[in-house]
Amino acid sequence: MATVAIIGDVGGCLEQLAAAVDALDDPATVVVQVGDLVDRGPDSSGVLSYVGDRLAGGRWVQLVGNHDAQYVGKELQPFWPERLADGDAALLRGWWLRDRLRVAAAVRTSEGEELLVTHAGLSRRAWGELGDPVTAGTAAALLNTRPEPLLWADDGPLWTEAGTNLYPGWLEEVGPPMPFSQVHVHSSIVDWDRTVWRCREHLRDRSTVDWAARHTVTRAGGARFIAVDPRHGKRGAAAWSPLILRGATLLE
Repeated sequence: MATVAIIGDVGGCLEQLAAAVDALDDPATVVVQVGDLVDRGPDSSGVLSYVGDRLAGGRWVQLVGNHDAQYVGKELQPFWPERLADGDAALLRGWWLRDRLRVAAAVRTSEGEELLVTHAGLSRRAWGELGDPVTAGTAAALLNTRPEPLLWADDGPLWTEAGTNLYPGWLEEVGPPMPFSQVHVHSSIVDWDRTVWRCREHLRDRSTVDWAARHTVTRAGGARFIAVDPRHGKRGAAAWSPLILRGATLLE
């Protein structure tokens, strides 16, 4: 067991990433970063260098986000107008080819709750495409085989939207309940800068928000969604926190 710190989108904000890592009080902490290392912020190249220095240490799990996937997904058309330098793009491709960029991770908390960690979340349809896995560890292992075209689909684990597809799919569609909890980034049911909700009332009624940490929790039967995207933007969020899980076990 260890402390696991789940860090949301970085988006080129090296200062915010380094400060969050420096603040971790347990030197044995395992960091799971949930993708979108690049774009928007001032120093995507610095972020990639910072992460690269830590990938070889065995205590950093790097997931792929949709912005990173522009440089590794053969079927994905580039969408961000400011392109990475050739060397940075090659670095991301190299991580992907050497399995240093993963699609998913799975964590068991000290209370025994299993969490599937992906960039955007596992939609009900995508879960069905995987064969209805009943544990977070199995779901993560299947996603890490990089199933195509599921990986790049609009409702796949890099792209699905929380308030319009991910949460309603599990809460409103007929079918089995979500078998494990999920941690994701990519989209949020609140607007952090304006401190207002961005979802329908029935989702709000199921949800709690930590405005200081920039986390939301939405109940889904016996499981829950935990959204941890700080939405740094171009300059970085003034206040936010990683999700810290003490006494946790990394399953996949």
